[in-house]
Amino acid sequence: MPGEAGKGRGAGGPGLRQDLIWRLEATLFAGFIGLMRLIGLEPASNFGGWVLRTLGPVTGTQKTVLRNLRIAFPEMSDDERRRLALEQWEQTGRTFAETAVMDRLTPASGRIDIVGAERLEAIRASGKPVVFVSGHLANIETMAAVLVASGVPVQVTYRAANNPYVDAQIIAARARYGVKLFAPKGGDGARELLAGMARGESVALMNDQKFSEGPEVTFFGQPVNAAPGPSRLALRFGTVLQPMSVVRLPGVRFRVTAHAPIELARTGDRTGDITRGVQAVTRFVEARVREHPVDWFWVHKRWPDRVYRELEDAE
Repeated sequence: MPGEAGKGRGAGGPGLRQDLIWRLEATLFAGFIGLMRLIGLEPASNFGGWVLRTLGPVTGTQKTVLRNLRIAFPEMSDDERRRLALEQWEQTGRTFAETAVMDRLTPASGRIDIVGAERLEAIRASGKPVVFVSGHLANIETMAAVLVASGVPVQVTYRAANNPYVDAQIIAARARYGVKLFAPKGGDGARELLAGMARGESVALMNDQKFSEGPEVTFFGQPVNAAPGPSRLALRFGTVLQPMSVVRLPGVRFRVTAHAPIELARTGDRTGDITRGVQAVTRFVEARVREHPVDWFWVHKRWPDRVYRELEDAE
């Protein structure tokens, strides 16, 4: 919470300098949100896209983007990868700016086409929890907005921002369209997720970022580690993994799809069952990225360090 950031100085809390930096960042962030809300949805999206399309390619992260594209699409020409890198920067900028006005980008706005709505209705009507899984595709907030509008009780998990003042603003921005965020940390967080599912609440998790302690599976023909949490939860509660995806359409519109559920095998080999579940989700994300590569979040280091070292050695 905002008022808790300065607590505990000298007892494990942030020092005065760090607290002042956080407050300055939060003030700037609040100003940005206010500006985006003032100019409206489409101008905000266009502005965010222009900013990162302009600045993204000159940042150090551009190297990570191009390396990721080379790992995923070795057959693609350098010119094609540079074009795709530029376009993904614009997508990322649009998404960031749109977050400030997500209460104007919900199913009720008419800007989100929903495919597979009958699956969400069946989940809601059953009263039984599922584990929603997806990757960082296009504007992931639209998936949360669709889940909220569907009436399915769901805990939407996220990684809390390092700056607690900014994090409070992010939570408030998403609360405007009905999303209650939950950032599980350690054993207490895991217990809260379990308690929620025991109450019949579903959980929504991103499963496409680097997780060093997770089982090793294959992503674009290369080894990656991925979080086993979604598969563990599905196996524990005897439910399915429900994949979701989103595609950005022209004119600040989106298509959110609830795909066929992933049924996890229960062979008696729990470790193997979890790994197979993780691979199934990873395969799903890869298929969506191949369909619309510009929509994925290419700026993070998805593969293990050894894959990047091998790529450098081959350069």
